[in-house]
Amino acid sequence: MTTGTTPSASETTEVVLEADGLTKHFPIRKRGRELLSRTTRAVRAVEDVDLRLRRGRVTALVGESGSGKSTVARLLAQLYPQTSGAVRLHGEPVDARGSRRFRAYSKRVQMIFQDPFASLNPVHTVRYHLTRALKIHGNAGSSAQDLERALADLLTRVQLTPPERYVDKFPHELSGGQRQRVAIARALGADPEVLLADEPVSMLDVSIRLGVLNLLRDLKERLRLAVLYITHDIASARYFADETFVMYAGRVVEGGDSETVTQRPAHPYTQLLIDSAPDPDRPAAEEKDGGTGEPPSLISPPAGCRFNPRCPHAMRVCTREVPPPFPIDDGPGHFAACWLYGEVTGADAEKPRASREEVL
Repeated sequence: MTTGTTPSASETTEVVLEADGLTKHFPIRKRGRELLSRTTRAVRAVEDVDLRLRRGRVTALVGESGSGKSTVARLLAQLYPQTSGAVRLHGEPVDARGSRRFRAYSKRVQMIFQDPFASLNPVHTVRYHLTRALKIHGNAGSSAQDLERALADLLTRVQLTPPERYVDKFPHELSGGQRQRVAIARALGADPEVLLADEPVSMLDVSIRLGVLNLLRDLKERLRLAVLYITHDIASARYFADETFVMYAGRVVEGGDSETVTQRPAHPYTQLLIDSAPDPDRPAAEEKDGGTGEPPSLISPPAGCRFNPRCPHAMRVCTREVPPPFPIDDGPGHFAACWLYGEVTGADAEKPRASREEVL
């Protein structure tokens, strides 16, 4: 399934990093009687995901915890090998096996992790972290003066000024927002083309999240980076991202430009996400026709659409066949992987079972 928007002639739509049919299954270690079985169970974390990351644009991947968002980021960063599918950088298949190939790839594709304190070594200073990144990727210059200029430039880029105030501090001497800015500076030390930001503001205080998002937006525009923004907050995706894709239980269920997806959600799960976000204009007692229940097990996911056990509009076809992406004619590239937008007739259009109210 293709989840990218149609590229225009503009230079900013150049595809830098793309994934086709990206799939990741994590085998489960056998125990007890399972050792006698020839079958191996697996967590089906990501299934058939397509993405296009474009130069100078932010693509948001939204979903609840366990939906596979972070796994997609790690697959794109080549921290995990994919079970199937392909990752391509400027159209060329990526093979980052081996330290030399991985280093060459990571110079162009950098990842920013969710917890800035965990991603920084607490026994080393900011100088150590940034110097190591600059030297590994060959950007430290040929002299001590070149290195100092490079360190000052990185800290200035992430708005930690004056640089000399921060360069010799330890992570515990910085605030959460400052630590995340150091992590971003470390990623920029490689001079990358792609930033994979895995929930970069979820561990930060609400008061400083906007500053970090504005920083990433400024870097995207000045350096013309392709940015993947992983988040569970669909409201921030509307503010920050150019296009948004929604994941549920390992599959992409909707995508398009952020304004359309967040203002006119088509898939029942996206509607549920929107309705779950606080809205001061919506009466507290207003009832929403949303799904109920819990996300499915990814070891034995339901057949057909994985949202069908929670969907108030589920039809019989939803329990048997995985829906393809159907185009929605209300915005550029807007699609929804939902049978509500397909031509379903006859028995396939019937409800799969009686509702609880009908049984009672």
